[in-house]
Amino acid sequence: MFSVLKSIIFKTMVLGIAMSMAAMIHQTSALPNDPRKEELAQLETTKKCIDIRARRIVQAELYCGLGLLAAQTVGFMRLTFWELSWDVMEPICFFVTSLHFLLGYYFFLRTSTEPSFEGFYQQRFNTKQKKLMESHGFDFLRYTELNSLFTPLACKSEVSTV
Repeated sequence: MFSVLKSIIFKTMVLGIAMSMAAMIHQTSALPNDPRKEELAQLETTKKCIDIRARRIVQAELYCGLGLLAAQTVGFMRLTFWELSWDVMEPICFFVTSLHFLLGYYFFLRTSTEPSFEGFYQQRFNTKQKKLMESHGFDFLRYTELNSLFTPLACKSEVSTV
């Protein structure tokens, strides 16, 4: 009696697994004239426009930061050599440098990203990209799903050199 129930349950489970596997294969198989390819192409075009716009915004922010640092340096030079003396400006420069260090450390604590120029750029780019995707109604999960479906996986047979 137990073996009969066991075989029925086993067959039911195998049939259920086979049906779900068939549904998954059908869902993920890419046909040559699959309409999802066109949807992916539209999403890629939209994402490329969003990336270009985010990159321009971040570069403008970084150039403004460069301008502010250059103005600060010129102002400190003016104060040090014409208005005041190094004895007065040394503690001011020390505290401003300490403030810059504290801002970098705060950036690290908040984002868990290395406080370098590249880390700051990537963090700002990702933030702007996310905001632009939300404002344009870009479905990133759908894009990732379609991209993984139609992009072939990298060959795993290559041996990496360490």
